[in-house]
Amino acid sequence: MRLPLNQRIAILLHEGTAGTQGKTGLSLLRYSEAPIVAVIDRECEGKSLSAITGIKRDVPIVGSVAASLEYKPQVLVIGIAPKGGAVPDDYWHEIKDALEAGMSLVNGLHTPLATMPELNALLKPGQLIWDVRKEPPNLGVASGLARTLPCRRVLTVGTDMAIGKMSTSLEMHWASRLRGWRSKFLATGQTGVMLEGDGIALDAVRVDFAAGAVEQMLMRYGKNYDIVHVEGQGSLLHPGSTATLPLIRGSQPTQLILVHRAGQTHNRNNPHVPIPPLPEVIRLYETVASAAGAFAPVRVVAVALNTAHLDEATAKEAIAQTTKETGLPCTDAVRFDANILLDAVMKN
Repeated sequence: MRLPLNQRIAILLHEGTAGTQGKTGLSLLRYSEAPIVAVIDRECEGKSLSAITGIKRDVPIVGSVAASLEYKPQVLVIGIAPKGGAVPDDYWHEIKDALEAGMSLVNGLHTPLATMPELNALLKPGQLIWDVRKEPPNLGVASGLARTLPCRRVLTVGTDMAIGKMSTSLEMHWASRLRGWRSKFLATGQTGVMLEGDGIALDAVRVDFAAGAVEQMLMRYGKNYDIVHVEGQGSLLHPGSTATLPLIRGSQPTQLILVHRAGQTHNRNNPHVPIPPLPEVIRLYETVASAAGAFAPVRVVAVALNTAHLDEATAKEAIAQTTKETGLPCTDAVRFDANILLDAVMKN
């Protein structure tokens, strides 16, 4: 499934438009081709979406599902990605209001909703509930087969969670297509799956089969494309992250792009965990990817810097400083474009 491009969408985003938990909704607003007619966020009701987020999309922000009905939405998307992935207590009445109003529901949280009798009782013919985070069928254990593929396999890796790995991969994918390459974005998280219509929600896969799920996806698509952009997840630096290593092993990347939020010195949710200097992080990822020679050598070929919180002049200074610090090409692929990153991929 994917977000329906012929149905009007409202995004449930309480405390997410200007907060830190709105990754899914904000990414849909930035990248989805679907008609998004309302954002639901009581904290930002009546404010300008573009002024708050910088996303150039004219969508009204309303305070409740009931208020969104003025815009005739047909689908409600839960747009937050909170720690642990559970439905917040104050979201339940909004979800029920949407179903009672005849809307379908797209759920990217860990809490499964499609099997709940009380929600199913509200469904009318034509309505559905799509739980995006589901383990794919027929998984096996990875065996490193992706290294046999002829395509370039570019994986985004990060210094923390939720810093722009998906956005960087998408920007590189679209830039690749503009160059005339056969390119494919491989989604590994709930938002990417909603956008792309296929892929895997990696954090819904049992850990023994996580690398196998990635490998299965690579083997399905890799022979048909010149370049695949594998959406990164988590970070080797995050004490709670389990997704990055299966992505490295399953995709057998030919190049890595390191994603970092400019100026960030510690893990956002665990301030006692520092982010080492970027050259050390680069060495870490290259060492882990090659596994002391068990797998092919893999280089971090460029740095994608998230500068969304900086003004343009300061952002350019941060990019120049990162280039000097790492000796690698660097840019903000969302703010500027991804061509510098693609050039680095093609040279290595």
